[in-house]
Formats: sequence, structure tokens, C-alpha cells
Amino acid sequence: MKIRICLAGATGWAGSALARAIAQSADLALVAGVSRQHAGERLGDVLQATKLDLVLSGSADEALKTACDVFVEYTHPQVAKANVSAAIRHGAHVVIGTSGLTDHDLEELGDLAQQHRVGVLAVGNFSLAAVVLTKCAELAAKYLPQWEIIDYAAAEKPDAPSGTTRELAFKLAQVRQPPPSVPIDQTQGPKESRGATLHGMQVHSVRLPGYVLSAEVLFGTFDEKLSMRYDAGSNPAPYVDGALLAIRRVSSFVGLRRGLDSVLEF
Repeated sequence: MKIRICLAGATGWAGSALARAIAQSADLALVAGVSRQHAGERLGDVLQATKLDLVLSGSADEALKTACDVFVEYTHPQVAKANVSAAIRHGAHVVIGTSGLTDHDLEELGDLAQQHRVGVLAVGNFSLAAVVLTKCAELAAKYLPQWEIIDYAAAEKPDAPSGTTRELAFKLAQVRQPPPSVPIDQTQGPKESRGATLHGMQVHSVRLPGYVLSAEVLFGTFDEKLSMRYDAGSNPAPYVDGALLAIRRVSSFVGLRRGLDSVLEF
């Protein structure tokens, strides 16, 4: 039996690539989609893909009237939490690809998922290269006690830090929290110049034209330094395989998990 999927953000940059991939998968079926801009239109016509024969809904509530096994959230931070809550209450497992949700938001959604006995997988970045960056950084953090993160993204990206960097900071905090040599509140000059403190570490967000999305971890110790960096390109293809894997595995647990690595073996 195929896994039935409702995709919110089906005509977006990442969502459209995922929709096409689902249409080519033998074990998956896209049964509903959300697109405010193209509500009432046939998804196949919008994406010029003949296999996507479904009419787009203007809201998650409307789309969830069609029964689904997995709801994929790929829209905007302003509506993502409400969309995910609605999907959980309909008994669907959820894969979250939208960035901008806070730790508190995810905790609340995790509690709701426990109540309804479904799984919620929140992924900051579906790229396997980004997962490798996180795992390597976790290893380095066990031995190198101090680091900071630089978060790069396009000028128009409204959320900061990005979901990639939020997830990276969350994972590194499970290893340890790096104490700065000079406490932030003792900074001489504007304290904001030291970035934001996220999970006990300093994060600096850059938003400029010419960037797509990057995350860099800078480690420093006596007389040496180590840098690790992930750079995304302008094509959504690298995220598709990870998203498909998340869809296939989100039903294997109950409650909240964070990061694609939580359903992979390392």
C-alpha cells in the first residue's frame, strides 16, 4: 500500500521538486497539496507534470479533508505551526521542512504528537551533506571546547538564524555549551556585535544578495583553528532524497525528533 502524502507548499521552490519526485516513486502517492497562490488549479498544470493529477487547496485545513498518512510542511513560518497542529489532530505523521519554528514551538508540537500517537520529524536541512557537517561538528565539539557559528542566507530570507543553523546549534548543545573567553555581558562596545546566544553558543547571521544558504562552524583552541562549512546551491535537487527518506520513516516513532540524522544510522 502506498504512503499517502499531503504536501503544503507544493508549488514552492523545494516543494515542487519534492512533488515531482513523489510522482515518480512506486511506494508514495501525493493525494493533496496546498498552495495559496494556485488554489483551485491542477498541480500537474502548474508544474507541467502529467502524473500530478490533483487540485490544489488554499489551506491546510481544506487539504486535510483528503485522508493522508504523512503531511509535509514546506510553507512559511507564519502558518507552519498551525498547519502542523491541524495535521497532527487529523492523525497524520508530519515532516517539517519549514524553517523559523522556535524550540518552544517544536516542543509544543511534540507534546501534541504524543497525545495523538503520531511522529513529527523536524528537519532543518534535508541535504545529506548538511547532515554530514552536523555529525562532523558534533565529533569536533567533543574535543575542541570553543566555537561559534556563522549563518549565511539570501538577503530576502526573513527568519534568522536559518533552520539549518538552528538545528546545528541544537545538536552541538547536546555535546556541550562553549563558554566564551569574555562573557558576552562584559563586552566592551555593542553586545549585539557578538551575535545572538543560541543554545549557549554565539550565532552570527549574514543576509546578503548573492548567498543562497550556508552554515559555518569555527572552532578555536590554543594556536590552531578548525572550520567546517556547508554551502547550498541554487537547485533544490539535493534536498529531495532526504525528504523522501523522512517521509518513509516518520511513521516509525511517536513524538518529536529533530534532524534527518535521527532516522539515519551513523
